[in-house]
Amino acid sequence: MVRKTTHLVTLSPLAGKPAPREMLVDVGQLERDYHGRKPDVSNPNELVSFGTSGHRGSPLAGSFTEAHTAAITQAICDYRRGRHIEGPLYLGKDTHALSGPAQRTALEVLAANGVETIIQRDDGVTPTPVLSSRRPTTRRRTGASSTTRLAAARRTLT
Repeated sequence: MVRKTTHLVTLSPLAGKPAPREMLVDVGQLERDYHGRKPDVSNPNELVSFGTSGHRGSPLAGSFTEAHTAAITQAICDYRRGRHIEGPLYLGKDTHALSGPAQRTALEVLAANGVETIIQRDDGVTPTPVLSSRRPTTRRRTGASSTTRLAAARRTLT
């Protein structure tokens, strides 16, 4: 017996239209706060906080800054070193406003730790499935690898 279920999807009245001015984010301010704000370690809202698929936050709230990206990337380096993972790290990024600055921060930390890092050429973006598909192939060839994807500023509009 097959049961047919219908799911209704509500279409936003903004679908297909330019976003209203009051919904727009000042990308320059996001970048200034990303680089300039220092998290207040006594404020739980500004600590590194992982959600279902990574650290979430916004530079405007002091919860996604260069310091957060550097600390998370350093933790990845420490983990790899502790597990003797020496293969390349595939670093992806998406199209969110701070993915570029966050990628640069991560690359600086990875380079300082001597981690060979592979990124998309020509400042391109990398969909998550591409990273997921690279890891098993590289592991077979080099013995170990890891993947990291930057989805910077995902929550800045909410």
